[in-house]
Amino acid sequence: MNPQKLLDEENIDALLIYNGSAEDLNFFYFTRLLQGGIFEGSYAIVLRDGIKVITSLLEEESARKGKNEVLIYKSGEERDKLLKKIIGEAKRIGLNFSALTVKDFDKIKKILGEREFLDISDKIMDMRKVKDEEERKLIREACKIASEVAIDIPEFLKEGMREYELAARVVYEMLKRGAESEAFTTIAAFGENAAEPHYTAGERKLKHGDFVLVDFGARYHHYNSDMTRTFVFGQATEEQREMYNVVSEAQRIGIEMVKDGVNGKDVDVHVKNYIDSTKFKGRMIHSTGHGLGLAVHDHVGLSSQIDMILRSGMVVTVEPGVYIPNFGGVRIEDDVLVKKDGREVLTFAPKDLIEV
Repeated sequence: MNPQKLLDEENIDALLIYNGSAEDLNFFYFTRLLQGGIFEGSYAIVLRDGIKVITSLLEEESARKGKNEVLIYKSGEERDKLLKKIIGEAKRIGLNFSALTVKDFDKIKKILGEREFLDISDKIMDMRKVKDEEERKLIREACKIASEVAIDIPEFLKEGMREYELAARVVYEMLKRGAESEAFTTIAAFGENAAEPHYTAGERKLKHGDFVLVDFGARYHHYNSDMTRTFVFGQATEEQREMYNVVSEAQRIGIEMVKDGVNGKDVDVHVKNYIDSTKFKGRMIHSTGHGLGLAVHDHVGLSSQIDMILRSGMVVTVEPGVYIPNFGGVRIEDDVLVKKDGREVLTFAPKDLIEV
């Protein structure tokens, strides 16, 4: 990551990131302030001579953990004066309009006066797609935490337990292993509820014969993992086993296609073509995967709707699924690092069908 290079490429004098009413993950991307601190109401200003952070007295200790120049304000008026001073005579200022509210933009214009403000959100997101060594290290740890929990999930399953109990146990186990939080609301779906890809844990009790689908991830120093495992509580029926085997093979096909230079669209097409060649035609109702990083859905990744050329250093999920309403669903998901000569699967946990 070379933020100063971005200034040259976009022909701007400064890049201004405001972590305001709406959280802007790019504040953490550019400052690398990844351990502690919320930084609400803080600015990150990228200039050719470095990155400057304007933050409150509340965040001073956290801000000084980084390598940026830190300026502390004690009032809103003082913050505005600091911003105006740092921006100085800069005329062309890049902003991330994707995370900037109209109200906050109006405030910035009022403080800085007549300038040329340019939306460079797409360029920033393009930078974020390829993870540097530090980012990959954090994602690996997030994947390790989630994977260790996934291995233990069968031990958590008890007849009569509710979905929200399993979700709570999964989150607890991730925190116990060092996660700062869950990456997103944990999905724990029993039986027919597993047919809803974005179901959230409810009151459904676990009974023998149920599918158990658990989709979860760990957030570690702001970077995320995202994985799914599906089990059968009891002995699997022939239909359940066939569903599982189809999804497992679809995921194998998808993972083996991930490589630098491959179009993510083609991965999605091949995975869905395989599923559509089986009795479960049309039952995969989402794309094969998405980018992963500071955001759980960092970028499109693997979708037949959009061209996305995979590049070494990207991290994508590969998560085919088959869903049958009123019966259940199977999804298997892993996080995969794109490499020049192929790929590396970052999440690890058994993927053979486990009957608990």
